[in-house]
Amino acid sequence: MKGLNLYAGAGGNRKLWKDVEITAIEYDPVIAEIYQDFFPDDTVIVTDAHQYLLDHFKEFDFIWSSPPCPTHSITNHFLHAQGTIRYPDMKLYEEIIFLKTFFKGDWVVENVKSYYDPLVKPYELGRHYFWSNIYLTPFSKKKDFDMLNCHAGRVNHQLADHNLKTLQEFHGFDLSKYKMSAYKKRKILRNMVPPSLGKHILDCVRGKTVQPLTAFSKSLGTPIKTKQKRIKPIR
Repeated sequence: MKGLNLYAGAGGNRKLWKDVEITAIEYDPVIAEIYQDFFPDDTVIVTDAHQYLLDHFKEFDFIWSSPPCPTHSITNHFLHAQGTIRYPDMKLYEEIIFLKTFFKGDWVVENVKSYYDPLVKPYELGRHYFWSNIYLTPFSKKKDFDMLNCHAGRVNHQLADHNLKTLQEFHGFDLSKYKMSAYKKRKILRNMVPPSLGKHILDCVRGKTVQPLTAFSKSLGTPIKTKQKRIKPIR
């Protein structure tokens, strides 16, 4: 499988993928270097992921995209109250519509749960929204989501407090050798899709899971079969 990993970050979603040929796109050269260290066999390109998708989408069998989430996150409620006034970045929906309409392979777009009602109905897995042309089955490793969502409990409380060591252990990424602030390391780790969830999504793609027609599949343009009524000729 030839895959494209857009807005790759340090590669949390990709960590447990096997038997894939991956091209990763990351805009930040420092983060791209970290990704390359963890995945030396991947092709890593430092460029704008949104434009790269337009220029190269036909070259891949599978596309994963995780557009930047800050303007969509529920944190915008209190940020707005503090004076941060901004539009949600519609590149998210540009990519969903583009992939749905023109890409012939399998695709997944990921983002955080938004402060507004999604314009296209997503799957909800943990703290994430997913849009895909493949049915994504529920994720069974509830413990992982509980930890990442910072629910009650000692470990989850540490995550809520942005404990760097805990985040590194949780995702399986040791960033201690990299010369950057603890704040940036925490940000890189918090932005990751948990590796077990990334594997689950790819397993769904490979298994081509199928679901009966639902409101979600209708929103992705699944054809609806309707019974044709016979019209009696007028005599």
